[in-house]
Amino acid sequence: MKSVDVVIPVYGNWETVRQCLMSLNSQSTEVSIIVVDDCSPDDTAENIVSSFPNIRLIQNSKNLGFAKTCNRGIASGDSDLVVLVNSDVVADRYMVENLQKTFEENPEVGSATPLLLKPNGLVDGFGITVDSTLSGFVRYSGRTVEQLREYFPPVLAAYGAVAAFRRKALDQVGLLDENIFMYGEELDLGLRLIASGWKSEAVISATGVHIGGASIGLGSPGQREKSGFGRGYILKSYGVLKTRFAARALVTEVLVCIADTIIHRDLAAIRGRILGWKVGRYAPEKPKIKDIKLADISFLKSMRLRSSKVMF
Repeated sequence: MKSVDVVIPVYGNWETVRQCLMSLNSQSTEVSIIVVDDCSPDDTAENIVSSFPNIRLIQNSKNLGFAKTCNRGIASGDSDLVVLVNSDVVADRYMVENLQKTFEENPEVGSATPLLLKPNGLVDGFGITVDSTLSGFVRYSGRTVEQLREYFPPVLAAYGAVAAFRRKALDQVGLLDENIFMYGEELDLGLRLIASGWKSEAVISATGVHIGGASIGLGSPGQREKSGFGRGYILKSYGVLKTRFAARALVTEVLVCIADTIIHRDLAAIRGRILGWKVGRYAPEKPKIKDIKLADISFLKSMRLRSSKVMF
């Protein structure tokens, strides 16, 4: 396998970006680092040029959002393996090498995800699992490393904070859906990979630390609205409400929106879902849900998983 393309979308927060790039610049295997600056509101781009002259920097002429920015970086490379890394992740020295080994040893794997920890040592995420309504849940979020031995629904998609992809798989199913500004784009790509027969792998030997919320504050109205957009977009573009799981999906969304409105005292989650639904009418053709092998997650289990506050 040729050298790995590591693509990092950035939007300000230079000190966080610096830590991320330092960790990627010190990987144990050969990597080609591509940073795409999405019109940072500070001097991040200038600092990258001066501090990391070996790193390729692409600058957007206007703010494009996460999906378009990542796609631009992916398209600019040509390696067999692409690893998308959020700018608020500090990678272990062997993270990329161990992800790479998984693809080399398993030709049917189209995507892979490392074990990401929070700064406090708890699990941030270990891949995404998906229920019958196409709600995505980050596996083991908030648990201890020791609890990874407990049963959890299987990994079906890579967690977007660090997501590795076989370029051949991306060539087959397409890149991130650019209708999604951020939040839910990795779930959508994962669903398309599953439907095309590719497998996703969670690689426990590949690790990193995810600071989280570097570009848009966790729990902020902006974040919750964009997350709601992704959910509304998935519901509409995949035709979830035309399936036998429609009632479950509707009940879930009503409960989630009511809870979010009460807790945050705004309509951000509802606004996002409405807009996502509208845009979803013009989405590229998606796979049929019947063609996607999803995890067996009960309604009650899915509601408990939402308590982790990390879902799509």
